[in-house]
Amino acid sequence: MQRLILFRHAKAERRADSGEDFDRDLTDRGRSDAALMGRLLAARGLSPDRVLVSGARRTRATWSAMAGAFPDAEVVIDDALYNAHAGALLSAAQTSDAAATVMVIAHNPGLHEASMALLARGAAGAADLYEVRSGMPTATAGVFDLTTGTARLEGWLLARDHGGGGGE
Repeated sequence: MQRLILFRHAKAERRADSGEDFDRDLTDRGRSDAALMGRLLAARGLSPDRVLVSGARRTRATWSAMAGAFPDAEVVIDDALYNAHAGALLSAAQTSDAAATVMVIAHNPGLHEASMALLARGAAGAADLYEVRSGMPTATAGVFDLTTGTARLEGWLLARDHGGGGGE
């Protein structure tokens, strides 16, 4: 794997009809933000070869809204990514050795912690640490270049910075 994209699901409804967190769907703004971020990543040449998606409804809906931007991506739905901790998310991504670019669509706090862990292992500058430490709102993509053996932050892309909502 040469590049890792950690993507927090887009804005979800506060409560599912079932009452279960796992069943929460995206809001209309969430669908719009996910589609926007898919187009933005693709326009920047950041197209995943393999996408690992938590089994939760909101992460699957996030991928569904983004999928048109990445028609050739191999998709794996994995219930173990639901509310997974940083180590589990990074381990899952590392099992995708044959893919040059892997995207993980999952949840906080695990994604944010995974981003911080990658920066701690790499040679992150103060500006990168500050930006990532400030949080990972919905519809945020953390893009990490792994070609040198350590993680280098290639981009911290928030939907709200590109005409979307995001922010939670």
